[in-house]
Amino acid sequence: MQSSLEELVRVLETYRGRDKVIRTVCYGSQLVGGVLSRSPPSDASSRSAGQSLLLLSAQLSHCRTVLRLFDDLSMLGYSHSYGLGATEEDGCVRWLSVLTNMADQLYYPCEHVAWAADTRIIQAKSDKWWLLSTVLWGTSLLLGILRSLRVLVLLKKKLKKCAKSEDGPNEAAELRRRVLAELLNVVSGAADLSNAIHWMPPASCGQDASPSGLWDSWAQSPL
Repeated sequence: MQSSLEELVRVLETYRGRDKVIRTVCYGSQLVGGVLSRSPPSDASSRSAGQSLLLLSAQLSHCRTVLRLFDDLSMLGYSHSYGLGATEEDGCVRWLSVLTNMADQLYYPCEHVAWAADTRIIQAKSDKWWLLSTVLWGTSLLLGILRSLRVLVLLKKKLKKCAKSEDGPNEAAELRRRVLAELLNVVSGAADLSNAIHWMPPASCGQDASPSGLWDSWAQSPL
């Protein structure tokens, strides 16, 4: 119990760790809140709990948006260090990574402008900026999935060669670990991509196109 608590504290003391916890709670609240809010009208308590969870999710989403105001330099530093991916063995992986970094780098300023417009810091309409940031997010996720799939193909080829190598068992164990990591990346990216598509505004809808705005409108709709 004590070790688990200490590990949780270590995670929460880091920015990335805290963001992962907030993200997990945010998405979990969305899922459970969405299910409960669609309970039969006779089950008022479940619907009320669902609305509360959706409001919590919206607030956590807004919290993550504000925290991302400070991510530009970190992303710029990563993009600069990666450059054109000269250390990558495969050209396809290299250019997919470069395009992903470009989409990520453009995402942040677009989201910042949308947030500033929503908070009336600048005079602008936020819906187009939210839409652009969501498109960039989805593009980054799609490119990331394609990159992981390409890496999986390359790892599969390496695993076949390991069978003929003297150090095969040890190398194969490391390759299998990398395969598992890439598979998890694909699953995570696909889940986030479905979320990004869900947050795209309806073609004929004039409401706020931001993710937090969509969730706010859902959470505050009449029972």
